[in-house]
Amino acid sequence: MEVLQLDPQRYVALLSKLVGEAEKLQNNPAQGLYPQEALVARHVVEALAPYTLGQEGGVLKVEQVGFTEGRCNLIITYPGTEPGASVAFVGSHMDVVPANPETWQRDPFKLTVEGDNLYGRGTTDCLGHVALITELLLQLAITKPKLRRTVTAVFICNEENGVVEGIGVDQLMETGKMDHIKSGPVFWIDVADMHPCIGTAGSLTWTLKATGKLFHSGLPHKGINALELANAAVAELQTRFYKDFPGTEKEEEYNFATPSTMKPTQVQCAVGSLNQLPPWVEVSGDIRLTPFYEVEDVRKAVEAYVADLNANITSLPTFGPCSKYEIEGAKGSLELSWGAGYMEGIACSLSSDGHHALMAATEQVLGEAKAYSICGSLPLVRNLQRAGFDVQMTGYGKMSVYHADNEYCSLTDMSKGFDILIKLLTRLEGK
Repeated sequence: MEVLQLDPQRYVALLSKLVGEAEKLQNNPAQGLYPQEALVARHVVEALAPYTLGQEGGVLKVEQVGFTEGRCNLIITYPGTEPGASVAFVGSHMDVVPANPETWQRDPFKLTVEGDNLYGRGTTDCLGHVALITELLLQLAITKPKLRRTVTAVFICNEENGVVEGIGVDQLMETGKMDHIKSGPVFWIDVADMHPCIGTAGSLTWTLKATGKLFHSGLPHKGINALELANAAVAELQTRFYKDFPGTEKEEEYNFATPSTMKPTQVQCAVGSLNQLPPWVEVSGDIRLTPFYEVEDVRKAVEAYVADLNANITSLPTFGPCSKYEIEGAKGSLELSWGAGYMEGIACSLSSDGHHALMAATEQVLGEAKAYSICGSLPLVRNLQRAGFDVQMTGYGKMSVYHADNEYCSLTDMSKGFDILIKLLTRLEGK
């Protein structure tokens, strides 16, 4: 394959069109925001139109797959010569998180170019990657290298929602639209900071409600302080969690910065005065679970902890001579609830051809390849892996501005990312 380089003018021009649609791509149903990913698909299809099948010399197969009006996915293929041989770039999504123009220093729904930096909602997550993969497809279609593997790009909808609705990559898998890419590595292009990401964590949220008995704080022996009960219970839950789900050697192998964690992060209680024992308190938090444990195992374990504490409420530590969790006529209690939905972590295969090729291509361009894992979470990738796809992850945006105000990407980083992808394809071809 000849040496190809990103065309900066063409890249910026396409990204400008995509970011210009970002106001209509915001995805947060709770705020009444439903994205129209078909707007992005239209710009991508127009950019590729001269090189699609049916046009003179066109080689790209472009398929729009939608399961609801205004929402669609794009599957684009550049043909290889060997039946069944494939490589795919998946995960670059056409929706974005909401942006509040009042808190931005620039218009979030317009691409702003300042030197090497490209500002606007979606530049890093993930419209910048949509434009990057489109540029890759364009250059393949223009130069027409003879490749053994068929190259497939899958641009998806509804990634930012975090809820499976049967319209995005989940439904593409369900309907068999992605079966043809199971035979080769699948690169999820929606992370950042240039280097391969080899692991992410699962994420689930919880709330523990402690119920006591309201009473004047001058007579604490006649009430049950729900705040003290909540503090003692959460401490015990954490102690048991870290005993049953300790750090593992695998986390060191995958360069995770932390092991699995369970943390309280928010507290609220019954409204009252400072001279009252609160009758109820809710402590909420999250669990970040490295992929070497199963989410369902953790849920069952924590539920069992709470059931045991309720059965033995008086065994919890008290605070001072008048602190009790059971008095005449009243007994404290605990109630656990889980947040809606959860995400599972992923540990990418470190022995696959895809991983080795990505590491080598990254090192060739950057001078080093520093594979990392994060206890942040990505939706959908574990489902792909469970379905038999060899998922590897990388991306060329800025981790520090994911979902942030004044989001931007670097044109230099995207150009290097393009170089990495070209060298990745070359290595997978065995050239």
